[in-house]
Amino acid sequence: MSRQSSLSHHPYDESSPLVRTLDVDRSDADYRAWLKEAVRKVKADANRSADTHLLRFPLPDDWGIDLYLKDESTHPTGSLKHRLARSLFLHALCNGWIRPGRPVVEASSGSTAVSEAYFSKLIGVPFIAVMPRTTSAEKIALIEAQGGSCHLVDDTRTLYEVSARLAAESGGHYMDQFTYAERATDWRGNNNIAESIYHQMAQERFPEPTWIVATAGTGGTSATLARYVHYIGADTRVCVADPENSAFFDGWVHADPSVTCDCGSRIEGIGRPRVEPSFVPGAIDRMMKVPDAASVAAVRMLERVMGRKPGGSTGTGVWSALRIVAEMRAAGEHGSVVTLICDPGDRYLDKYYSDAWLAEQGLDITPYLAVLEKVLQTGEWTGE
Repeated sequence: MSRQSSLSHHPYDESSPLVRTLDVDRSDADYRAWLKEAVRKVKADANRSADTHLLRFPLPDDWGIDLYLKDESTHPTGSLKHRLARSLFLHALCNGWIRPGRPVVEASSGSTAVSEAYFSKLIGVPFIAVMPRTTSAEKIALIEAQGGSCHLVDDTRTLYEVSARLAAESGGHYMDQFTYAERATDWRGNNNIAESIYHQMAQERFPEPTWIVATAGTGGTSATLARYVHYIGADTRVCVADPENSAFFDGWVHADPSVTCDCGSRIEGIGRPRVEPSFVPGAIDRMMKVPDAASVAAVRMLERVMGRKPGGSTGTGVWSALRIVAEMRAAGEHGSVVTLICDPGDRYLDKYYSDAWLAEQGLDITPYLAVLEKVLQTGEWTGE
């Protein structure tokens, strides 16, 4: 299926090979053998690639505060969403929702689609990403490189509806990351990101993090982190950093899951127009609203300080993490703070690393760079 597919020509046309696979008669024994092998392949991927590096951010040792970045960009598909996709596939396979030869469908134009395309290819089923027609050719190419197909729609408000309909009419499965992210991952442990952080922190001078800072796209990562903290009885607090055009912050502040936001987030991968079902507000301790210009300033700073070029969502988390570092220093507290490198910046060279894009968006990162420079030099926070 080409990237130009539309509702008038979609993967469940009679000529489509996806439909013909539905007529294959498989015995229960055949299906169980296929399922066993599919689960093995997904679990084997976890053994090969589940753990990622925990990098130490350079802060003066005598501050008594350590900042770490969990580098999720080193996964095979290059992002934190690799963990999510693996969990979603195991959840759906073990529920009997994914069947041989039938497509997996997802509403995503970003890293989740890339990762789900990878796992679909791994177990030998088709994958269809439903996305806005305005999605960049670069993103489409990443999904297609993993063997996925892209179904473009004109009205972004119909993404969920179209995804569900494509899955139903093709006999496939709508993965629905925004509903199942928080329940697909085993938050009690079993190789999740929270368990990995605590294992890697075990030999550090402050092994139990004072704060863990996450961002929210589905809300699943913050739910896993916060639940695990409560489950093991840790004193760690969890903060969620939210970009400008997102409903999560207001939904949390007002305890109102019906809150919506009409503007789309400029920080790709995080921020949603609605409070997604996988966001668990009662589990987290704090939220910060981060200006988009501050997020971009933080990724530019990371490139200079650490020689790494992350995506915009990483900048959102790092901005909030450094603010917490400054607050701890002002209060005379010692301890550790952990945040995430969510994905690589080479996917966003024409945005967060482009001065022309910043000018087009009306974003001035200069004052935010000054805030970051001040906190790195003195530990003092001069921002709002």
